[in-house]
Amino acid sequence: RSGKLTPTQVAKNIVAMLEDCDKSTPPLRAIVQWDQEQIMLMAEASTTRYRNKCTLSCLDGIPVCLKEEFKVVPYHHRVGTVYLGTQPETEDATVARKLREAGAIIIGVSNMHELGTGTTGCNPNRYHKIPRNPYNPNHFTGGSSSGSAAAVAAGLCPVAIGTDGGGSVRIPASFCGVVGLKGTFGRISCHGSLPLSYSTVSVGPICTSVADAAIVYSILAEPDLLYPYGLKQPKATLSNMCAPDFFFLKLGVDWTFFKACDAEVLSACEKAVKHLQSLGASVVEVSLPEMEEARVAHVICILSEMRDFLQPDFNKHFHEMNLETRASLALACQFTALDYIKANRQRTRSMRFLQEIFSTVNCILTPAVPCTAPRIYESDLLTGSSDMTSTVRCMRFMQLGNFTGIPGLVVPIGYSTAGLPISLQVMAKWWDEAVLLRIGLKLEQFREQTKKPSIYYDILA
Repeated sequence: RSGKLTPTQVAKNIVAMLEDCDKSTPPLRAIVQWDQEQIMLMAEASTTRYRNKCTLSCLDGIPVCLKEEFKVVPYHHRVGTVYLGTQPETEDATVARKLREAGAIIIGVSNMHELGTGTTGCNPNRYHKIPRNPYNPNHFTGGSSSGSAAAVAAGLCPVAIGTDGGGSVRIPASFCGVVGLKGTFGRISCHGSLPLSYSTVSVGPICTSVADAAIVYSILAEPDLLYPYGLKQPKATLSNMCAPDFFFLKLGVDWTFFKACDAEVLSACEKAVKHLQSLGASVVEVSLPEMEEARVAHVICILSEMRDFLQPDFNKHFHEMNLETRASLALACQFTALDYIKANRQRTRSMRFLQEIFSTVNCILTPAVPCTAPRIYESDLLTGSSDMTSTVRCMRFMQLGNFTGIPGLVVPIGYSTAGLPISLQVMAKWWDEAVLLRIGLKLEQFREQTKKPSIYYDILA
């Protein structure tokens, strides 16, 4: 707005940096498809709007990327595979269209775990390769919205859009030290993304700050006639987000559940909870019943739905899939219709438990992930990584939100002794993203400093 910088200048910087990303050793592999002409066209249009003082929104001129799971013109809708998206896309997903209408500059589509089937982001196929964690390129970014988190953490853009069916926004945001918001199920339209699991997946932004996440949320969160699951939602609001008074907030913690994490993660998260208490909020001990049943039921639901949708792919493109994807889909074959029915009965029970809990507290606090980003081994680069124990552990605090549809926000709160990010998660009742963002703003004040990642691009330089 001041005129000191134009979207065109920023876009030129980004193009130069995207070229540099591809040439670095090892390559960052955050953005896997980009087009210089497209970027510059959007940037020049935005520059003209600023010159004429007729900008479209707060996002006008702001660089963003979208996970490859979304249709984005003119890129290939590969969804992390080598066999999908053989032709350039001709129609935008709803979120891509809304970002364009807001004046955002789409700098490309970001890397992802093949078909969203894992939590590491490890994707060794020829189109994708393994995205690197900007805090330590020898560690994973987390998945499945891997490139989205890496792009934001590395400074390529302050906003990226991901999908989250089992922590796929919140895990990579946590591992890469940025903010990740999973909206309430149906809050942000999934139209134009591959419908891998219709009952567990939510869309959300990965951003450099809670305020940025709030801005993006306010633009994307509304009913979409093309996406029936969110049609009856209440109006999205950011009311009281910046209210200074914290005294009436009740923060629910199930300490037994909370403490099942690495010592460094637990120490940082306990201190963050005490920080919120020091601002006047009260911590209320709650019990999250049947968490093991809910965890198993979530796995049955998400894998059964993915297996159903991907049945033709599994039969026709089996040998073109990564080994880990084949194993996950083969495991899903073992679930029966009876398993799926019982899992959905458990969903009803879990939602009722949460209704009772949210009648007494405003939110539930947990660590985001029980550990920091796992290390990348040489064999992972060739054949991929399949560690079911690690996958299950990474999803520990994520699954409740996906299984029941409640929203969740992860905010970085510190670093391990090895310099890897640690985050806290806040979950709230359905449609109450505003309270998450309000608490998230206060959590940001707890972190004494933000360490610059070892891979970082200054697009304003």
